[in-house]
Amino acid sequence: MHTGTSIEVRYFKLSAALQPYFTALYLFDFHAPGDTRISDCLYPEWAALRFAPGAQLRGALGRGPLQETWDFVCTGPTSRVLHFDARSCCAWGLGLQPAGWARFVDAAAGDFANRLFDGLSEPAFAPFAPLLDIVSEPGEPVEAKATRINEYLESLPPGPAARRADQVAAVHTALRDPAIANVSEIAERVGVGTRTLERICARWFGFPAKQELRRQRFLRSMARFMLADFRSWSDALDERYYDQAQFVRDFRSFMEMTPSEYAEMPHPVLHPMLAQRLVDQGVVSMGELARLKDAVVQPAGRRRN
Repeated sequence: MHTGTSIEVRYFKLSAALQPYFTALYLFDFHAPGDTRISDCLYPEWAALRFAPGAQLRGALGRGPLQETWDFVCTGPTSRVLHFDARSCCAWGLGLQPAGWARFVDAAAGDFANRLFDGLSEPAFAPFAPLLDIVSEPGEPVEAKATRINEYLESLPPGPAARRADQVAAVHTALRDPAIANVSEIAERVGVGTRTLERICARWFGFPAKQELRRQRFLRSMARFMLADFRSWSDALDERYYDQAQFVRDFRSFMEMTPSEYAEMPHPVLHPMLAQRLVDQGVVSMGELARLKDAVVQPAGRRRN
């Protein structure tokens, strides 16, 4: 990085009542001199809400040109790499789990899949718009903002599909299980037919069940390579891969580059966030998160009287 550049990432653990619906809340603080920009890319993820008032952020899904984003920028569930860059900025973010989509978003996840959009322009995301006002409050300590975010999210009324959240969470749990090999096993685990499973995935996950399984298999291999200090991708492959060629095909499909190209890229933003993000995607354990020494997880629960 350039001289005078600093990157800090802080995490705030949401209350137990919110954890089935959202990932950890994070604050990304980047400072650099002049017009210096920092760039990186993110692997496929669940829907994400990011709040960066006044920041000069640019992003693009896949190989499209980078475009200016918004103060409240959302991504739907993705199956493609997200490229981005930024000048000095302060941004808050959290992921929206599939069960959270079912509970709070009155729209089909498939309609927002592989989309980058302005959260203030989409009625389905209006319940989250007040979070922009919270993070924009000048002079308030970040710990207080994290607490207010937690309290606001706890106050959100459930949407019309909230009763399906438990079933969606059950599908999510099955998807994350490395022992699950195919779509039929997910349906059997959850106790639904395969057609019902596909409707659930289209409505609240964004992609067909088979593609969701491929993504989890791919991310498990990414996690092993990035966190376990493997020397080659072949050593890190998930047991569900037949061979390295199959993994390379998946890598090109999801990341639109080869594994070697990705490994050679600098990742100044992703590396400090990697362990927590992989936990949020359900591909590593909390024990592996502890291996990233500078990922400080702090409570963001209710204020004490």
